[in-house]
Amino acid sequence: MSTSFPDIPESVPQTDGGFTQWLGRKAFSISGWQLVGSFPDEPKLLVIVAPHTSNWDFLVGLAIKMALNLNVSFLGKDALFKGPLGWWMRKLGGIAIDRSSPNGVVGQMVAEFEQREKLMLVIAPEGTRKKVDEWKKGFMFIAKDAQIPVLPVEFDFKHKRVVFHPTCRIDGDVESQLKSIKSIFSAEKAKRPDCF
Repeated sequence: MSTSFPDIPESVPQTDGGFTQWLGRKAFSISGWQLVGSFPDEPKLLVIVAPHTSNWDFLVGLAIKMALNLNVSFLGKDALFKGPLGWWMRKLGGIAIDRSSPNGVVGQMVAEFEQREKLMLVIAPEGTRKKVDEWKKGFMFIAKDAQIPVLPVEFDFKHKRVVFHPTCRIDGDVESQLKSIKSIFSAEKAKRPDCF
């Protein structure tokens, strides 16, 4: 079965592609993974990826980024962005976060979204590959304060699928909306179900 790839609207932040796109698509073809769902027509987007239980999640995510030419960003502590490593981290899409800032992570990311015409931020809301009882809620407040949609992306290792779920807006009670988003994901689809 050949892998089909969703069309990516022009509004979505993208890279040039070429060889990296070919490599990403080849990885999907060889591995037998499928992409399910459509990609939203949004220039600013907060992507949450779950379940996050294994280092394999990174490789699946990298294949998606390459295959779809997505220009994604991620958060990192500002110490990682100093010296020669800093250039490389920014090239990969890293955004330096100063944890001592009075604005906090949420305030810094809201400002980042306001300053850019296009930005796709990817976050693993569990915050770790270990089992957690609660997700970190920061992404909810970033999405709410910056008024950007959240795209839940599910890594389904059981069926070898990456599922793009419909986007949602965080505009009401954060606790109830977080519970609703979490209900999309299930432990049985994780690479390590005991960790979700």
